[in-house]
Amino acid sequence: MNDLINNTSNRMQKSITALIDAFKKIRTGRANPSILDDVKVDYYGNLTPINQTSNITVEEGRSLAISPWDKSLIPEIEKAIMGADLGLNPSTSGDLIRVNMPVLTEETRQQYIKQARAEAENARISIRNIRRDSNQNAKDSESSGEISQDDLRRLEDSIQKETDKYISIVDSELSKKEEDLIEI
Repeated sequence: MNDLINNTSNRMQKSITALIDAFKKIRTGRANPSILDDVKVDYYGNLTPINQTSNITVEEGRSLAISPWDKSLIPEIEKAIMGADLGLNPSTSGDLIRVNMPVLTEETRQQYIKQARAEAENARISIRNIRRDSNQNAKDSESSGEISQDDLRRLEDSIQKETDKYISIVDSELSKKEEDLIEI
C-alpha cells in the first residue's frame, strides 16, 4: 500500500521537475544562465552543453557573460546561441561573449505567460493521469483480493491528497513564473 503511494508521489515529483525545467526555457527580462542549458556546442565532434565548455555569469542583471575555457570555441558558441532560436544575439569582445537580454515587450510578456500557463496545464494533466493510473492499480489490488474495500478507500484518499499537493505546487510555480514575467 505504501509502495503505491511512494510510487505515485515519485512520479508526480517528476512532473514538477519537468515543469520547472520547461519554465527555465521561458525567457524573462532578467538574465539567467539556465536559459542556455539546452544550447549545445560542437566541441571536437561532440555536441556538448555550453555550461560544460565555459563559465557563464550574469552581468548587470540584463546580460550574460560567457567565457569559454577553449578560446577556439568562441565562433562555435556564437553559432550555437544564434541557432537555438532563443531570440538572443551574442556579441564577442576579445575572449568574452556577451549576450544581452532584450527588454520584453508587453506582447512578448503575454505570449510567454500563455506559454507558461500551457506548460502548467500539461503538468496538471500529467499529475491527474498518474492519479488515474494509481487509482486503477489500487482497484486492481482490491479486485484480486490483496486489499479490502476499506483499504481501497483509504488508498484512494491518500492518492487524492498527493494529487492535491502536487497540483498546488504547479499553481505556486506558475504564480512565481508569471510574477517574473510581469516584472520590468
